[in-house]
Amino acid sequence: MSDKKTALVISAHSADFVWRAGGAIAKHAKLGYDVTVVCLSYGERGESAKLWKQEGMTLDKVKTERRKEAENAASALGVHDIQFFDMGDYPLEFTRECKDKMVDVIRAVQPKFMFSHSKWDPYNTDHMNTTQFALETRMMAQAWGHNPGEKVLGAPQLYLFEPHQTEQMNWKPNIFLDISDVWDKKWAAIQCMQGQEHLWHFYENVAQNRGNHFRRNSGGQAGGKAATHAEGFEAIFPRTVDELD
Repeated sequence: MSDKKTALVISAHSADFVWRAGGAIAKHAKLGYDVTVVCLSYGERGESAKLWKQEGMTLDKVKTERRKEAENAASALGVHDIQFFDMGDYPLEFTRECKDKMVDVIRAVQPKFMFSHSKWDPYNTDHMNTTQFALETRMMAQAWGHNPGEKVLGAPQLYLFEPHQTEQMNWKPNIFLDISDVWDKKWAAIQCMQGQEHLWHFYENVAQNRGNHFRRNSGGQAGGKAATHAEGFEAIFPRTVDELD
């Protein structure tokens, strides 16, 4: 058994992994993890308004620009591998072929843990459908009868990263990750996403607010850790422990 530390991010669009899990990616890359990011689409139709406002823009040009942005952001975060499935967006369509392809990636990576979107998102069904896709392909990757003879998946945790409007998404964080020491990397990655510049400071504020929540939940004024920035996550599956802390 390999002791290589790995993680996998399943992102609906090419910028989602940056806003919502960029700190976790950079943090774990710094800790020696090989982090793989799969972008199911480029967000070329629904999340590239700034590009579409340019004269003479085409779908292929938008995809090219979005891919460059995502690759630059991945480099800033220390991503080990980024893959683009180019499934189209608004809406994403999850064929059996795409599911089998995702299972192949999951089995190849053998992630210690995974990230994806909130379970509910009435503003962007691509997001919540991606989480259903992540859960389904995780299950398929665990099945001994799916492509028998391949190494099956264990039971990696699936962490749901923070959606854009948390109150509307029924998303409740139960983990806060301190990303203070890698905030500069996340901020650099955020600035790579030129097509969605209107979100830069929104997600800077989110990280600062979650830093406040981290401080409060780690001890507050009684001796909490002085985190400046954090990310929140919701764990889907029970955590198995030998001791409670």
